[in-house]
Amino acid sequence: MSHEKKLENKVAFVTGSSSGIGKAVALKFAQQGAKVAVIASSDIEKSQRVVAEITAAGGTAHAFVCDVASPISLSKTVQEVLGVYGTVDILVNAAGVYFPTKIHETSESQFDQMVNTNFKSVFFAIDAIAPILKAKESGKIINFSSVAAVVGSKDYGLYCAVKAGVSALTKTFALQLAPFNINVNAIAPGNTATPINEHIRHNPEFAERRAMIDASTPSRRKFSTPEDMANAVLFLASEDSRAMHGTTVLLDEGRAAGM
Repeated sequence: MSHEKKLENKVAFVTGSSSGIGKAVALKFAQQGAKVAVIASSDIEKSQRVVAEITAAGGTAHAFVCDVASPISLSKTVQEVLGVYGTVDILVNAAGVYFPTKIHETSESQFDQMVNTNFKSVFFAIDAIAPILKAKESGKIINFSSVAAVVGSKDYGLYCAVKAGVSALTKTFALQLAPFNINVNAIAPGNTATPINEHIRHNPEFAERRAMIDASTPSRRKFSTPEDMANAVLFLASEDSRAMHGTTVLLDEGRAAGM
């Protein structure tokens, strides 16, 4: 008896999928039978490399580029994906940026980049794709929150705020879309080994932050893997999670459990 794939012939629109957790999600989805729209922020070659990896493994994917902070760019990319695949079944909002935003050290442009990439993009990606899902009365939307939404971080205050905002948006969009048989949920990663935090994991000047991570992480694994996150996203994208609406699932190696 053949093992049934969880996402057979589903079309997945995955922002931030040219690297990190988003890439792990794209690979996992393709492995599970989905046709994946791999979306990079500005460099089509990055998404093409992921597509090549998926195709080599026998999966189906197509490369796109989209400025997720721009509603116009999002709408345009949605139309391009419809042109290739005809529909969308799953939206994963994995695009994000991560940098410190201390008082007196944060410019307005940095503020805007953090809010636009991590928060505004989620709102308008759902805004662009929800009508497609509502029309067929089925769909899955998975957003990326963070352990930072529930545990403060003195140097990364704005990141904490926008991720808390993503969890709140997840609830409100679930209330709007659950009546249409659309599940809206989020995952909240803790420290996960990706290119976005390579400097923190390796550079000498971040020794103090590494010590803080070690001290505040109960689990032996101080950094989770992108695959750990992709497995949780797969669960939320499949029928296994059909009873879940508006939830943020923590995958943080125990950091938010307490000190």
